[in-house]
Amino acid sequence: MEFLLVLCLPRDAETAHLTREVLDASLTTLGVDEGICDDVNLALGEACANVIQHADPSDEYEVRIRTIGSRCRIEVVDTGRGFDAVQLEKAAANAAVTAEHGRGLQIIDALAENLQIVNRRQHGAIIRFEIPLKWEPGSPGEMLAATATCG
Repeated sequence: MEFLLVLCLPRDAETAHLTREVLDASLTTLGVDEGICDDVNLALGEACANVIQHADPSDEYEVRIRTIGSRCRIEVVDTGRGFDAVQLEKAAANAAVTAEHGRGLQIIDALAENLQIVNRRQHGAIIRFEIPLKWEPGSPGEMLAATATCG
């Protein structure tokens, strides 16, 4: 089973909430464990907030969500000019665990696997990560994940 969701969104704070709601409804319908849904939504919200707060002004950003079998891969793509990798590393290293802001990437890294931040100079950046899914017993997702994948 493969589930693919792509959202092209205006770059404003309300869209992060909308994206989380759409994904949560989809994962809940498929039968993903509630705790895993919470982790996915928190990580997605942090990635969206990062783009909304830190990307250069642009009209929109894109969220790509793909589940294949029991893995959920999320990409949040902005269309800005990219980022300064040295500044990003400094900010991440200096973000206190108790800070109110600046911990988004640390949160994503704690919840997800394979966190990647891809700098596309003059074309924006991509935050990409994966979260293993756990299915509720007998759920549609569990039954579909056991079948052959698309492609």
